[in-house]
Amino acid sequence: MVYSRADIDKIRELTDLAELASEVTKVKRSGRSVMAVCPFHQEKTPSLSIDAERGLYHCFGCGKGGDVFKWIEETQNVDFAGAVELLARRRGIALVQSPQDRKRRSERESLIEAMEAAVEFFHNRLRTSDDAASARSYLRSRGYEIDAVEQFNLGYSPDSWDVLTRYLSSRFSERVLVAAGLASRSRQGRVVDRFRGRVMFPIYDLRGDPVGFGARQLDGEPPKYLNSPETAVYSKSRLLYGLNWAKSEIVRSGEAVVVEGYTDVIALHQSGCPVAVATCGTALSEEHLAILQRFTNRVILAFDNDEAGTGAALRGSWKLVRHDLDLRSALFPAGSDPADLVASGEKSVLLDSIAESIPLLQFRIEQELGRFDLNEVEARGRSVRAVAPLIVAHPDPVARHEYAVFVSRRTGVDLDVIVQALRGHSTDEKAASTLPDRDRLSGQELAEREFLRLLIASDGECYSEDLQPDLFVTELHQRAFEHIASLLVSSEEGLPPNLGRVFASERSEVGALLRELAMIDLPLPRAAHIMNRLRVGAIERRILEVRSHLEGVDSEADALTYVDQLDELTALERERRELRNSE
Repeated sequence: MVYSRADIDKIRELTDLAELASEVTKVKRSGRSVMAVCPFHQEKTPSLSIDAERGLYHCFGCGKGGDVFKWIEETQNVDFAGAVELLARRRGIALVQSPQDRKRRSERESLIEAMEAAVEFFHNRLRTSDDAASARSYLRSRGYEIDAVEQFNLGYSPDSWDVLTRYLSSRFSERVLVAAGLASRSRQGRVVDRFRGRVMFPIYDLRGDPVGFGARQLDGEPPKYLNSPETAVYSKSRLLYGLNWAKSEIVRSGEAVVVEGYTDVIALHQSGCPVAVATCGTALSEEHLAILQRFTNRVILAFDNDEAGTGAALRGSWKLVRHDLDLRSALFPAGSDPADLVASGEKSVLLDSIAESIPLLQFRIEQELGRFDLNEVEARGRSVRAVAPLIVAHPDPVARHEYAVFVSRRTGVDLDVIVQALRGHSTDEKAASTLPDRDRLSGQELAEREFLRLLIASDGECYSEDLQPDLFVTELHQRAFEHIASLLVSSEEGLPPNLGRVFASERSEVGALLRELAMIDLPLPRAAHIMNRLRVGAIERRILEVRSHLEGVDSEADALTYVDQLDELTALERERRELRNSE
């Protein structure tokens, strides 16, 4: 979706980023900026800086940054077009769309409307049709009565080839039904229902629009669960079943519970734990956690405590512990899942298991240690080597130390030996900030960054035609300067460009650098002083080049070249002296 620059600029101008931030995190004023607790990683001391005037934010802890639209993308799990539409609705701005954009929007709306019609059809079929008796019986066996059916819009797909397709054919084309994942083409080219003879679990996005289905087999052909295919509105890597219902309670309670299936989500919601979500037929990924992190920093993974469930937790959590989240594990009794516990009247066991969750890394370490006979000397050595890579994966050095103490006590191996074993492994964590400590910058690098800060602040003294990229030594700084210089050329005469607006949406390394520089809350230097330093630096580099060349020139055999180089050297040294004296 492409919207006009005028509409985007108007939305940016009328949107208070500090106000947006205050809706999801704690903010406080600090000079011209607003400092906030970053909602994208776990922290107590605010490290996210917001420049309300320019509509920019940058976290010096995790490196996240952007403008008002990026903020909405990150916190509301929408794309850029969705962010524009959401902010436009907040400010009452009517967006102008091109015919092509209206067509694309119409296509999405058609898919959503088809999904809504299918949800209603399946739901009514479950409630009233004779052929849905087996589905109603199954749901009752799981402890789900009419209230659950209504709350989660559960349904039943008839065990027929084309009942849904024929029902919707008067409203939607075959192309729309196939594109929505409701139908598919047979080998003979006939359009047939995708879901037949199954209990239907509608899957909603964060906006509350139905985008897909999870469908459980009753008596028909496998697989046990059949999910919607990837479509223009359904992407299982960006969706969590139940999050549309749970998100507000997750924010209020400060935690989310991830379970394995749709029925587990419903069981927890009905048991007084309305913070449960599940993946849609795929393993829990870093992208799923990134979505949850927009609502909470505490995520509990709840699994059946049997070999299969425990194995899934171990396999899926290796990379997840690297997230700056309070990741925890809650284990249900062996052979029982939440739906089983609810059906057997053991809700208290279910809720107690969640309340007694332990850190995920602790769970993993205990599982690994349980594989060894710690009464044997060599087994203790193997156990330490097995858990070492798990411990060093944790991003917190204090937690790594405490886990080393934990393993030492469990195994009886001396703490110093455990620490030595950990040193044999390293993490691949990267520094989030693109800015090195100022004390480690050379004078030239510091001058280049200060000059970029002046340009970002639209200091008119910096707009000079004789400023060229060769004044910069650092390649990234040079690219940033060229990016801004190109905007100066295209701006109206006498008016500096709105640089804050331009690089706010820049997603490149250059954009990240400019945003971070914009957030430095230090006084700006005098432009003339910085410009002189850059010019002096360029002259000194040229002086070194000429002197080096002169050393290789024979003053008698190539007198003309020697004199030319000497004249240039003299002129350069005079220019350097004049620039220094002018400060």
